Formats: sequence, C-alpha cells, structure tokens
Amino acid sequence: MLSVLSVASEAYPLVKTGGLADVVGALPAALAPHGVQVTTLLPGYPAVTAAAKRAKAVHQWPDLLGHPARLLASKLGDHPLLILDAPELFARPGGPYADATGRDWDDNWRRFAALARAAADLASGAVPGHTYAVLHAHDWQAGLAPAYLRFAPGPGRAAKAVATVHNIAFQGRYDAEIFPHLGLPESAWSVDGIEYYGGVGYLKAGLEAADAVTTVSPTYADEIREPRFGMGLEGLIAAKGERVHGIVNGIDPAIWSPEIDAALPARYSARTLPKRAANKRAVEQRFELDPGPGPIFCVVSRLTWQKGMDVLASAVDALVGMSGRLALLGSGDQALEAAFREAAQRFPGRVGVRVGYDEALSHLLQGGADAILIPSRFEPCGLTQLYGLAYGCVPIVARTGGLADTVIDANEAAIAAGVATGIQFPEVTLPHLTRAITRAVDLYDRRTPWTQMQKNGMRQDFSWGASGRRYAQLFASLVEGLE
Repeated sequence: MLSVLSVASEAYPLVKTGGLADVVGALPAALAPHGVQVTTLLPGYPAVTAAAKRAKAVHQWPDLLGHPARLLASKLGDHPLLILDAPELFARPGGPYADATGRDWDDNWRRFAALARAAADLASGAVPGHTYAVLHAHDWQAGLAPAYLRFAPGPGRAAKAVATVHNIAFQGRYDAEIFPHLGLPESAWSVDGIEYYGGVGYLKAGLEAADAVTTVSPTYADEIREPRFGMGLEGLIAAKGERVHGIVNGIDPAIWSPEIDAALPARYSARTLPKRAANKRAVEQRFELDPGPGPIFCVVSRLTWQKGMDVLASAVDALVGMSGRLALLGSGDQALEAAFREAAQRFPGRVGVRVGYDEALSHLLQGGADAILIPSRFEPCGLTQLYGLAYGCVPIVARTGGLADTVIDANEAAIAAGVATGIQFPEVTLPHLTRAITRAVDLYDRRTPWTQMQKNGMRQDFSWGASGRRYAQLFASLVEGLE
C-alpha cells in the first residue's frame, strides 16, 4: 500500500468554499482501489475540530512558526485524517481565509506556512510513527510544503512531492519581509526557491520544488503555459515540461446522483427523465418563477469576473426575451450581486436570485433546471458542468480549460451522430453568450435533440475511477523513480 499525505486548506464535508474541497474530500476513496492510502491533513478550523470524533493527540509542536500546535488523528469518512490544532491560528470565527466581513486574515501567510511546515515534518520523518511516500500539496495554501521538504526537511527520508494547481490565479503572494519568519534557510531565497518578483510566492515555491505538477484538466495544463492563462507562472510551468500532468477531476456518485439525491423532490434516471418535471416545479417555487413553457437556465457560481458573471448580467434581457427564465444561486462581487438583484426586480417571475450558498439548493437546481450557464473566462476543470451532465441539466459553457474537455458541443455533426452533451461558445462576450443561449432555446423547442443531450450527459462516466487510476500511476512512478 502506497502511503500519501494530502495537505489542503479544505475538504468536503468538513469545510468547503469551492471545488477544491470536493476534490480533496473525494481523493481518499478514489485512490484506495488502486493500492493508495491517502491521509488528509487539514487546519483545525472550529468546524473541523468539532466534527472530529474521538480525535487523539499524536504530536505536539511547542513552537510552530510562533505558536503552539498539536496534531490530532481522526477520520474523514473511512480514511485517516490529521488535524493541525493551533487555536491561535485557526480557531476563529468567519471563513477559512477571511473574517465575517470578507476581509482576508492579516496572518494568512503565517497560518498556511504553519500548515505547510507541519506537512513537511510529517513527510520527512519529524513526527514519530508517520511516514509517507508522497506529499500531495493542493493550491497555494499548501504551496510551501514542497519547499520545506526541499530546503528544510526533517531527519528522515523526504517524500516525493506533487503540487496540484486547482486555480493558478490564486498564488499566495506576500512581501519579502515575511521570509525571516518562515524558518527557511537563506538558500531558499532565490529565483529557484520561494522568491517571486521580489516577494514570497507560495504557489510558485510549491511548483518549483515539486517532483511533479498536476492540474485539473488536460486543456488547462496546456493553457497555463501561455501568458494569457499562466498569470506570471507560465515560464515555470513550461520549464517543468513533461512533469506537468492534466488529470480531470471526478465527482462522487454517492453524493451527486439524481437516482439517490435526497435534496430532490423527485429522483430519476436517464430512463425516467419525465420525473424531472416535479423538480422543475420546485425550482419555480423556490425562486418565485412563473410557470411557463420555456427553459429555466440556472447559475450556481461565485459572482466574479473570472466566472464571466458580468457578461451574463448583460445577457439577462436577451435571455428573458427568448422566453427563458433564470434561477441564480451565488455570491461574490457586490456590484454583480446588485446587478442580478436589480434584474430580478425588473423581471419578477422571470428572474430569481438567491445570494449566498446552499448545498441542497444547488442540488435542486441541477435536478430541476433545464440548463446551467457557465461562461467562465478561464476554468481549470470545473465541477459544476459535471454535476449538470450527471443530472441532465444541459451545460452551456465557454470553450476553455476543463469545460472544453468535458462538454461535447451540439453542432450539427454531433447532433446527427447522437453524441452532443451541451453547448460551447468560443469567447466570453455578450454576442457569443447570447448566441449560445439562442442555440439552447432552439434545441429545447425541438425537444428530441435536447432530450438526447440530457441522456448523453447522464450516461457519461465522470466518477473518480479513471482519474483515481491516473493519480495512482503518477504517485507510483515517482516512488519508483520513473519520473
């Protein structure tokens, strides 16, 4: 059994702000059938420590980057979980990264450096009874872990390091003045270490020090080699060459399946699609939409520029004018929240908006809306479109990243061949998005190709089976020295 330490800032169901949590939470079960045991290391947020049943203290740090800390052992489902219990760093109200007002914690650099330092200790023999073949660091919050392994490992044999980029736009960049407080030797301050444009780059440090890099889709692995998507790290990614791997995320069918989903008034399959009508009525009621013959478009998203929500806000009039209705669940930029609230006031019964996040309501939207709009300017993988495919909620997506990899556009050839699963459009502009919505309405009115798209999507296998196998093969190759 190959032992992997997966370190991240969140994991479903304990703490979640986005798709990262879903992936980290799913990986242990995805890799177990392939001879890999994953132990997950999380910060000791209040929600995490409260959920940990019969947690046992297995190690102590009298001084972990300036604060005392304990390591607690528990379970994440049926799999090992380690919790970095450092109350002065993590036991505070608000979210994982920001306070209740949305302002980032001033000491995030220290909080996640401490998490990375603890991970590197675990992965290099500094914690008795814990040995791992591979350290798997997710995003910038765990980015310093491979750097600690490289520049300041523990007394044992250091694990191989894999850095996974879930979104290269979030990099963890801080001023150079924090460097003396990180517990790294002077040799780490270099362009080949953690220095990044005169400051400290957490994600950059992880990518530089990792033995292999993964991203969450093959197209995104190619895109981030270019300045448009690489966000300043394209040169580093390109230099890694064949050590960069694109592995599409999966979804957990035990959580996301319309046949067993308790959040749906009516459960259904590709063979019983008419049952979805009851869920559509529930969406109409929850979002105060008038019943009607046209399609319901839904959005489950952060309301940000990256997600193309500014363009969608401009497209609402056209969508309503084509007999469409819109049900939106999300939060983010205050100006965008206000724009969608204003649209709901202008089009009562046609546009419904719920600002915030509601896991059960997101399931209902996938199970009851006709199509889901995902006009992202860049999207490393995206899970929302995978949920849409599984639930027969036809994805309408920009042709980028994992969206391009997972949705087959309903062009005439794909419709004739019976393989289309959604609608792609080339650029996130108002004309292109409006045209995609027009195509969706036309196909919805024709019914036969629309129903075929729904069934095609629902028959796709986006479980973690294939992706788990690829991760396992990568980890094994590193340990065997084949990379």
